[in-house]
Amino acid sequence: MNVTSPAFVAGLAADAEAAGISGFVAAAVINHDSRILFVRRNPGDYLGGLWEIPSGTVETGESILDALHRETAEETGLTIDQVTGYMGHFDYQNSRGGTTRQFNFAVTVEKTEPVVLTEHDAHQWALPTELPEVSDAVRTLIAP
Repeated sequence: MNVTSPAFVAGLAADAEAAGISGFVAAAVINHDSRILFVRRNPGDYLGGLWEIPSGTVETGESILDALHRETAEETGLTIDQVTGYMGHFDYQNSRGGTTRQFNFAVTVEKTEPVVLTEHDAHQWALPTELPEVSDAVRTLIAP
């Protein structure tokens, strides 16, 4: 399965729309030396203090993969080198009370440092067996 093919990505969106989900988020699972990059939500934000993988909203007219690249760069300053796999999705209630589907992709980045945060207050590289305080959905996604 080619997870970067337009047909595969369009199918993800079509399946979500068929399920009545209109909010889409693209997320990057960035793995380096067996550790995964996590970023912490600012204390005043929705779900403040929670650790998450870099992710963000798919804008109108943007593909899920385009959003993955853009959001990873915006939130971490890192540039995706390669999308290596699709890790599945999970749905959650967003701050407006609607349902959002988060599409999760395994990626490699051109360089792992420096991590430049614009929307979070901290970052860490953690082993899958030593996760920070993440949501149950992220824990299930990452857990070995």
